[in-house]
Order: sequence, then C-alpha cells, then structure tokens
Amino acid sequence: MTVRLRPVLASLPAYVPGRTVPGAIKLASNETSYPPLPHVVERIAAAAGNINRYPDTFSTELTQAIADKYELDFSRVAVGVGSVSLCGQLVQSAADAGEEVLYAWRSFEAYPIVTAVAGAVSVQVPLKDYVHDLDAMLDRVTDRTRLIFVCNPNNPTGTAVGRVALERFLSRVPDDVLVVLDEAYREFVDDDDIPDGTRYLDAYPNVIVLRTFSKAYGLAGMRVGYGLAGDPAVATALRQTQTAFAVTSLSQDAALASLEPEAEVQLMERVGEIVGERARVREELLKMGYAAPPSQANFVWLPLGERTVEWSRACEDRKIIVRPFAGDGCRVTIGSKPENDAFLEVAAQLL
Repeated sequence: MTVRLRPVLASLPAYVPGRTVPGAIKLASNETSYPPLPHVVERIAAAAGNINRYPDTFSTELTQAIADKYELDFSRVAVGVGSVSLCGQLVQSAADAGEEVLYAWRSFEAYPIVTAVAGAVSVQVPLKDYVHDLDAMLDRVTDRTRLIFVCNPNNPTGTAVGRVALERFLSRVPDDVLVVLDEAYREFVDDDDIPDGTRYLDAYPNVIVLRTFSKAYGLAGMRVGYGLAGDPAVATALRQTQTAFAVTSLSQDAALASLEPEAEVQLMERVGEIVGERARVREELLKMGYAAPPSQANFVWLPLGERTVEWSRACEDRKIIVRPFAGDGCRVTIGSKPENDAFLEVAAQLL
C-alpha cells in the first residue's frame, strides 16, 4: 500500500533555483557579487560559538532594531526566514481552502507555490507592458479574494508601479483584503516616482510591506526577511504561523550587524555601484538591439519569448548562467563590472 499524500502535490509548481555551474559566472539568482562586510562575518563567527543553544524564536532584538529603523511599534514587525517564507505564512494566515490569492503574472514564482500549498486558489492577471496592470487586478477582486501580492519592483521583469497608480489601487481594494507589498528589491530603486510602501502602513491597515536582507544586504545564505504591518494583528499572525526557532542565531546576529549605521552606509555605496552597472548593462543591451524594459531591481529582463530556453543554454555553453522563464524571457542579475562585461560579450555573440 502506498502512503496517501495530498493530491495537490502532483500538480504543485516547482520553484526553480538559479543553476550553479563550476567555473561559470552565475547571474541567475539576484544575489550580490559583493561578499559580506568584514564586521558582519566577525559577528557570524562569534555567534557560532553559541549554536549549542536554540535561537530566540521571535528574533526579539532584531525585531526591535527593525522597528526602530522604521519608527514603528514593535508589535507591527515580524521577522522570518527570508521574505519568501513570510509570503507562505501570510497566505496560510489569510486564505482558507478554496479562497483566492490574486497576483500579477509573470511575477515572483513562489506565489503560485505558496498558494497551492495552502489549498487556496491562484488568480493570475497578465502584466501590461511588463508592469502590474492594477486596474485589471481590481476587476478580478471578488468576495472570495483574501490576499493580493504586489511585487514592486517586480521579479522577474524589474519594472515598478508608480505612486499614483498604487495609491489609486490601495484606495479601491476592500478593507478586509490583505495587500502584500513585496519590496525585496526596494534598496535598488532610484526613480522618485516609485513609492516606499511603508508610507501607506498608517493609512491602510490591510497593507503589509515585506523586505529582505538577502539582496542589497548580501545575506542570501543567511535567510532573513521581515514584514512591516499596518495592523499589528497581521504581524502577530506571522509569529503564530512561523516554525519555532526558524531564524538561526547566526542569521539574527548577521542582520543586526548589517543594520548598524556604518554598515548601512557601506552597503548603500555598494547599491549605488550596482544601480550604475544596471543602467550601463541595459544601455548596452538596447544598443545591441535587445528589448529590455527599465529596471528598478538588481537585474534586467530580456523578453525573448520562444527563444528564451535556447538563448539561456547558449549563454551557459559560454560559461554565463542566466535565469530562463520558458516562453517569456531571461532574467540577468547585475554582477561585478568584469562579470557584466563578460555577459555583454556573450549577449553580443548571440544576437
């Protein structure tokens, strides 16, 4: 007799991580090419001496540091295992089996996975010119809609929704529908028209903003993210649905070290360099004749359609690893200048 498992597993979409190939340049996972700051590494090493003890399950010190950073009450902040874990916890908290989770598509590929695992129903609304079509998303809201993801900037296209469009959207979403502003790439935004989601937390209690230490802070391997809630009840729900001791002591100490004022200055200097390289890479791609929409993240999007898989394999043959989304396009992380130069050389070969 075979063990009986949930039928949904047979059709569950799989998360596809960026490939790692020995000797190749990896531009597939939106990681930073910079190593952690030296004092962050020192803090991690020091914390390793205490791993015989369980970590603080609610990351109390880190939660307070984040609350202080954003001038929020402690009760409105929750820490988790990267923002992707928080996405899953929010769906579990808001949507019962058969209820709806709404998001743009293509967007972060974890959304359909966490929705299916929770037994909820995905409602996908096509992008318009590679950007969230917020009016079309509003038209798809029903009395069964429980949660809406707005990935801003959007992964994998790098595009972002402007202030006017987002504010009009938030004003029209029903008060009992949770709006998740997934801002994993917020630190890379350099367009003043792209709003900081935290400005809406007081006006809209149904909004929660997600951020992460994985991208700009260079702690992808430590797995730390956090949510900033308009309503403290939503942050409480995140703590209720979190696996005990999920965020390790090493991760908590690394994040705390990264929030120190001097560290943040150095990290933002690195972000500035990445943003500059992003502009250069996109400009060179446009000169070559590629389409590449404006990006506000640490990657660029090449809408290659049916050529996507073939093009990405050709890159891999030349020791450049990009992230293909079959039938849609390739996402290319902005690396160091030499890495970006190597990619541009390959892109020119593949015209």
